[in-house]
Amino acid sequence: MAFNVGLSFLAASVTIVVIAIGIYRGPRSLVQGIFAFGMLLLSGEAALTGLVYQSNTLSEFLSRQWLLFIISSLVPAAWLLFSISFARANFLEQISKWKWVLLLAAAAPLFLITLFNNDFISLVLAPQNSPTFFIRIGWSGYLWHIISIIISIAILMNLERTFRHATGHIRWQTKFMFLGIGSIFGIRIFTDSQVVLFNGVDTGLYVVDLGALLVADIFIFRALFRGKPLSASIQLSHQFLYTSFTILIVGAYFISLGMIAWISVHFEWLKNINLVIFLVFVTMIVLATFLLSDRLRTKRKRFISRHFKRPQYDYQKIWEDFTQKTASVTKTNELCNIIVKMVSDTLEILSVSIWLVDEKQEQLSFGGSTVFTADQIEEMQFFKEGGTKMIRAMTNQNMPLDLKGREDDWVSDLVHTYKLETRESRIRYYVPLNAAGNLIGIMTLSEKVFYESLTFEESELIKTISDQTAAALLGMRLSERLRQIREQEAFQTMSAFFMHDLKNLASKLSLVTQNLPLHMDNPEFRTDALKTISQSVSKINKMSSRLSLLSQKIDLSFRETNINDLITAAIYDAKEYVKVQVRQNFDHNMPLIPIDQEQMHKVLENLLMNAYDAMGKDGQISVATSFQDNWVEISVSDTGCGISKEFMEKNLFRPFQTTKKQGMGIGLYHCKTIVDAHGGKLNVESEEGKGTIFKILLPLGKSRE
Repeated sequence: MAFNVGLSFLAASVTIVVIAIGIYRGPRSLVQGIFAFGMLLLSGEAALTGLVYQSNTLSEFLSRQWLLFIISSLVPAAWLLFSISFARANFLEQISKWKWVLLLAAAAPLFLITLFNNDFISLVLAPQNSPTFFIRIGWSGYLWHIISIIISIAILMNLERTFRHATGHIRWQTKFMFLGIGSIFGIRIFTDSQVVLFNGVDTGLYVVDLGALLVADIFIFRALFRGKPLSASIQLSHQFLYTSFTILIVGAYFISLGMIAWISVHFEWLKNINLVIFLVFVTMIVLATFLLSDRLRTKRKRFISRHFKRPQYDYQKIWEDFTQKTASVTKTNELCNIIVKMVSDTLEILSVSIWLVDEKQEQLSFGGSTVFTADQIEEMQFFKEGGTKMIRAMTNQNMPLDLKGREDDWVSDLVHTYKLETRESRIRYYVPLNAAGNLIGIMTLSEKVFYESLTFEESELIKTISDQTAAALLGMRLSERLRQIREQEAFQTMSAFFMHDLKNLASKLSLVTQNLPLHMDNPEFRTDALKTISQSVSKINKMSSRLSLLSQKIDLSFRETNINDLITAAIYDAKEYVKVQVRQNFDHNMPLIPIDQEQMHKVLENLLMNAYDAMGKDGQISVATSFQDNWVEISVSDTGCGISKEFMEKNLFRPFQTTKKQGMGIGLYHCKTIVDAHGGKLNVESEEGKGTIFKILLPLGKSRE
């Protein structure tokens, strides 16, 4: 009994020390607060366990045991919160997604222990010659332990998922933190399953939990002095497969549990099964520590390469992974993060970073890293003036550059700026990312796990990866440049629409001013002139109001319109420009059609002006309308020069393409855009030397968005 009490208070004290170190070593953050709270609960749980062992009366034992259950009710929820926030860059988003689960994980155990206290413990047995008690549990106690097992499995699954995303320096930095917390809840699955299996709590099993807590404290203590694991940041991929080895391990555990129970019954020498289970637990933790070692992974690869006569790296698998992971990436930072993780995993290099060079070859910007986040880079102000010198030094490099023993100015600046806590994350190599004769970026590498130099094979592999990465980065840079050019072209196109309308209005006003001295005394001319000026001013005002709303999308205002009347108005408005008689052949049974009158007026007026430009004063223009199969057809024909077949196939309706000497190539493109926005069609029939027919087809009663 004295041993149990001493172990309890030792575990509580060591846990308090770990909390203090975590507060001292970690940054002031929400994750650190959750960690400290979870460890404080474990410390309180251990201390209360010691008080339970010191109980002298049954009532004292029950009151302390009830308080222990209260504290234990909060432990799983606190560590579930930690498991979904630890080392995750988007932990606030994760907490939001898990909020109802977290609330249930905290409330359900407390609900069972407080509201159904009478059904939690049904009987307390004190076996002869035994220092421990056996607590027979009721239905609420049984359900309480079931919930504890489920939450413990969820904690392990979240920790596993985070660790499987970790690479390089972050993986090395956080490994012992994962092992420590995982060991606590791994052993709790065993102890809680014993309660469920035997329908009661053997207080002797508390020793197993206490031993696991001490082992976990050692691992966490080691992690806290391996950098700052509580500030680690891992971005979990949304495409990550939600598979987990935790479920497989738990299933294997329950099978092995039955086997151990059978062995303990049939072999008398196995008297203390709890001690055996704890020794198995320690063995598994030690084995897991070695299996997760980066150095062991490197040794395993070398052993296979040396004794089984195979290359150290599976190049086909590497390129398959590279192609698969980068094929659909469209953002530079995503590509950089994929590359640094791939290099880190492949070559067992803990610190890998990519720095992007601007197009002027003067500045470096952060691409991605296995060590730092963008916020940390901004705070540390990497490279400073040494960045320009480093770019110049790397411009003529083709292979990885080893910094060991170099005394260049930019290397000295790098040493003073790039201050890291551990030897594993210091820069040893610089790899140029060259594409199309330009330096696109620089990849920095730390030393390998055993602080060894890169072999010739590894240097060649890095060179090949860097070339592929540079090509991908250059492609993204060119795509971004093309996107900007297209945006600029779209802006220019929309601006040209307004310029074209202004040009037409200017032509009308010019004719008015030319005829004004000759016909000033003519009342009819003055009336037409004032009307033309008034309409032109009105249209200019409308266009000016739209300049602030330039967009590729044309906003339409539909109204039921008599298309014959609209054509007549367009012919009248264009008469100052079109100096020939326009023949009209209208279908007088035309139904009203919903259109934007102003926009369609522009189309008709533009087609009339184009027809006049194509033939001059000696030709003839005809406008006809017809209605058939719920389509309204408007045709504008001329007897002009016509359009070549090649121009119609390749350039017609394209902006800035025209056959006119003074034209801008905007009018027909603008017309087609307006007709398309109405859900209609703009077709053309033409033959050189014989004239042209433009046909506008508009749907009747068709829904438009």
